[in-house]
Amino acid sequence: MTRPVDVPLISTEPVASVLRILALHESGEDAFTGRSLPQVRRVYGGQVIAQALLAAAATVDAARLPHSFHAYFMRGGDPSAPFTLKVDRLRDGRSFSSRRVICSQDDAEILALQASYEGPEEGLVFTSPAPPVPAPEHLESAIEIFRAIDHPVGRFLGKTTAFDVRHVQQSLYTKPDPARSSTQQLWMKPRAVIPGAAGQHLHRALLAYVIDQIMFEPAMRVLGLSWMTPGMSAASLDHAMWFHRDLDINDWLLFDGECSNVNNGRTLCRCRVFTREGVLLAEAEQQGMLRVPGEGQRGSGRWGFGVDQLRGSRG
Repeated sequence: MTRPVDVPLISTEPVASVLRILALHESGEDAFTGRSLPQVRRVYGGQVIAQALLAAAATVDAARLPHSFHAYFMRGGDPSAPFTLKVDRLRDGRSFSSRRVICSQDDAEILALQASYEGPEEGLVFTSPAPPVPAPEHLESAIEIFRAIDHPVGRFLGKTTAFDVRHVQQSLYTKPDPARSSTQQLWMKPRAVIPGAAGQHLHRALLAYVIDQIMFEPAMRVLGLSWMTPGMSAASLDHAMWFHRDLDINDWLLFDGECSNVNNGRTLCRCRVFTREGVLLAEAEQQGMLRVPGEGQRGSGRWGFGVDQLRGSRG
C-alpha cells in the first residue's frame, strides 16, 4: 500500500469539504480511491486534477515538488460514485521525476494526467511583471453578489463557494461585460485558513483546484457571454499548468487571464498567478468546449452559476 499525502482537516465549511475530498485513501500499491464534493452534477475538473497531483506526489521523494502537469479530460465522472487514481512511476532521474496518473470510474478513464517533479535548484532568474490592478479590499466579493441575488442559485453558492473571488472588471455571474475585453483580472483566497501543517504539495494542488473554475471567463468576456447565458454549455478538454515558485494559498493571489482564440466550438485561455507583491507563482493554459445554441436550437440550459436550477446542485 502507498501512503497518501497528509491533508490537515478543519471544521470550517465550505473549505473543510474541499480538504476532506483531497484526503485520498490508499487502495493498493500506487493506487488510491477518491470521492467528489456532494451535490455536484458531474465531477469538477479542478477537483480531480488536484487529487491526481496528490496521488502522484505520494510516490515521489518529499523534496521534489510538481513544476508542471498536462491533463486530458476524457469524459464526465459521476460524483455520487468513488473513482480510482492509479499512478505509473515513469522515471526518477537525477533532477526530475515523471509520473502518469489515470483516473478511472467503472473501468472508464475520466482523466489522464502526466506531471513532472523537481527538487530545489539554484540558477538564472527572470520573471514577468504583474499588471497594475486595485487591491482586493477595494473590490466587491462574489460571495456578496451571490447572497444579494433573490434566487436559490445565488443563495446556494453564497453558502458553498470555498474561495472568495473578487473581479477587477465586471463579474460575469449575472450578465455579460459590455466592454468585451479578451483579458481579465481577479483576486482569490480561501474562505478559511489552510492549516500551517499543510505542505507545498497541498498548496499547489489547491491552486490547481481553484484555477479551473475561472479559465473560461476571458473567452466568455470577449464573446459577450455570462454564466447565465441561456443554453450555454462548456467543458474542459485539456489543461496544462506550470508552477514557478512556492506559494501560500492563504494569501490573496492575483489571477491575470487572457483568451487568445475561439473557433470550431473551442476556446484557448491562459492565466498567470501573482502574489500581492507582483511575484509570478504559476501559469495555466486550458482548451475548452464552449457552445451557445443558434436561432431555433436549444442548448443544455443547465448553467446558472454552474448550478442545475431544477435540482439545486452545483456543477
